[in-house]
Amino acid sequence: MDIQRLKPHLPWITLTVLVAIVGMADPGFLKPQNLMSLAGDIVPLFIMALGLTFAIYIGGIDLSAQSMANMVTVIASVYLASMGAWVALLCVAAGFLLGTLSGYITTRLYVPSFISTLAVGGVAFSVAQWLSGQRALNMDAAQRNETFGWMIGRTWGVPNELLIAAVLLVCLFIERRTILGRALKAVGAGELAAAASGLNVARYKILAFAISGALAAIAGLLFAVKLSGGAPTIANGFLLPAIVAVLVGGTPLTGGVGGVLNTVIGTLIVAVIRASMLYFEIDATQQQMVFGIVLIGAIALTIDRAKLRTVK
Repeated sequence: MDIQRLKPHLPWITLTVLVAIVGMADPGFLKPQNLMSLAGDIVPLFIMALGLTFAIYIGGIDLSAQSMANMVTVIASVYLASMGAWVALLCVAAGFLLGTLSGYITTRLYVPSFISTLAVGGVAFSVAQWLSGQRALNMDAAQRNETFGWMIGRTWGVPNELLIAAVLLVCLFIERRTILGRALKAVGAGELAAAASGLNVARYKILAFAISGALAAIAGLLFAVKLSGGAPTIANGFLLPAIVAVLVGGTPLTGGVGGVLNTVIGTLIVAVIRASMLYFEIDATQQQMVFGIVLIGAIALTIDRAKLRTVK
């Protein structure tokens, strides 16, 4: 079979093969309750990857997502006592504004997105260090449970994290059924052609980075609630798996194809890879190496070489 025809189906095939391999190694892995808990644990990573999807979908990258999530864990821990549930709005607004700043720097100052988002990530990290006094913070457990306990509870045996993820799949509607989604696809498929057709490319690119920042903030808030606190480095180690989830799901760095549903599949693949490393007793110090290898493979398989005359 032609590899180009097979390529759209590779994420599903990969997920099925991985589940089968881990299931044969440990039949208990396939128990519905175990799979549900596994999916619930991966939700913060999924939300971060969902935000990255919008940045990658337009042919960019957002390297600030991890620092944004770290910053939000600190903001939530510091201001929960004084703001209550309103701290969630503050967190999302902070992520949205910093994402907008990344988009503005990229589109108005013509700074490549990997540089602009890396710089904005440095700003977020500095804010987190300043607010936290460079130390780990704890939430008041009673107030956390009263305000955000629903986020980590269960409804009819289903982890509420999965319900949050299901609500955030409104992004799939945005991608496929709205003017914004069609505009982002056009920008990713061919930015010059989109601009020539009269599309305000800069505006939509800024919106893509703003959405990425807001979703990274939501991931950070969920981190803070699950861990009952925050720190400037608490989410470190999640950026690479989140990028892997987007790329291995079938959204290439060149943009224009893939999208939200692909990231759902990609995140499940990452979840199974993480579980398999535990089952096969791969040392924690080697796990980032595994994700690095998977990342290289994902890029090699998904990138659209028709858009690249040279690789630098």
